[in-house]
Amino acid sequence: MTAVPAGAVAPTPVRFTAGWVVVAASFTVLLVSSGLGFYGLSVYLAAITREQGFSTGSVSAATSVFFIVSGITGRLVAPLIARVDVRWVLMGGAALSALSLLLLGRVTSIAQIFLVYVFFGAGFAAGGLVPTTTVLTRWFHRRRALALSVASTGLSVGGLTLTRMASGLISDEGMEAATPWLALTYLVIMAIAVPFVYPSPAARGLRPDGAVIAEGEEAPAIDGVPYERAVRSRYFILATVAFVCFMGAQVGGIAQLAKLGEERVDVDAGALALSVLALCSVIFRLIGGALAPRLPLTGMAAGLAVVQTFALAALAFVGGEAGLLAASALFGATVGNLLMLQPLLMAEVFGVLDYPRVFSLNQLIVSAGVAVGPFLLGVLHDSSGYRLAYLVAAALSFLGALALWSAGPADRTRAALA
Repeated sequence: MTAVPAGAVAPTPVRFTAGWVVVAASFTVLLVSSGLGFYGLSVYLAAITREQGFSTGSVSAATSVFFIVSGITGRLVAPLIARVDVRWVLMGGAALSALSLLLLGRVTSIAQIFLVYVFFGAGFAAGGLVPTTTVLTRWFHRRRALALSVASTGLSVGGLTLTRMASGLISDEGMEAATPWLALTYLVIMAIAVPFVYPSPAARGLRPDGAVIAEGEEAPAIDGVPYERAVRSRYFILATVAFVCFMGAQVGGIAQLAKLGEERVDVDAGALALSVLALCSVIFRLIGGALAPRLPLTGMAAGLAVVQTFALAALAFVGGEAGLLAASALFGATVGNLLMLQPLLMAEVFGVLDYPRVFSLNQLIVSAGVAVGPFLLGVLHDSSGYRLAYLVAAALSFLGALALWSAGPADRTRAALA
């Protein structure tokens, strides 16, 4: 291997693109976990209530358990991925998620749905955002926003492709016949992608952003704010409260969207609304990833939360297919970017040093809001209908925007904590 001066960009395409191989693999991992997990929950809720006759509120409560368990598992996974190859964790999560999907098609009681969602939530966390974003923050410093933007676009592409496939298959064959194929799809795609999620650039003789470590040179020191200082900071507290509010509103709105479309128009309209949301999430996430390095991140996230407020309010009142799809498109423009900005803000403010622990704690607390969202909207639906449910979600999103704006600029916080 030819030595390159410290800090220089590697001259060979293979070395320079090693990090982008990780981005592509992470994109694929998130595509599967989102398409058959996160976005798929909306399809499963509509199908289970339709086929089994359970109430929307009861299945929504099981969905909430999924997110609570996911948050707790992410917290447990954080120290694990600091000690072992992250690829073992990802494949363990994939196996558990696939098994859960298989069992989900065979449930006959609410208690069984809750139990399956406990395992599904654990698998989703081990095979999703915490491991992949941790690896990406190791591989990228200067181009972190772009790398996270491209990789996390897999979340939306999964909703656009695999969720649509799952919806069609379940509609044609029913949950029991469809879920074995969904489980197999989950395992096969993950098995192809996970080997390329290389744990760190140092293990491959590289620095972050593609530079080569010269012969005899030590790997660069890891920068960042120590965990204890980070989690006690004003920014961490207010940003976490903010994401509890508008991620709870967001996930609640997504989880109920297929059923909202089914009630207001028909089953196909509900599935199409999810696809439109996912497509707009893809497009605007890439735009957001390009703009993020040029904009104040805190202001960008708070502004997107305000737009999400208007989208959720619009969904409360839509009656026909055209209005449903237009509101879903506006909602989608915010969904992908807010999901991207959550880990990006934690990495930008607190650095890489204790990122897995800092982000996993943030994710654990946010999962409380995420868990409450589907349940709250489901209960409000059962008592009063979707108009009140989505108006409450809009109010939560706006409260989150106010909290995040109060946290102050990300760059100023990083400088104060340095």
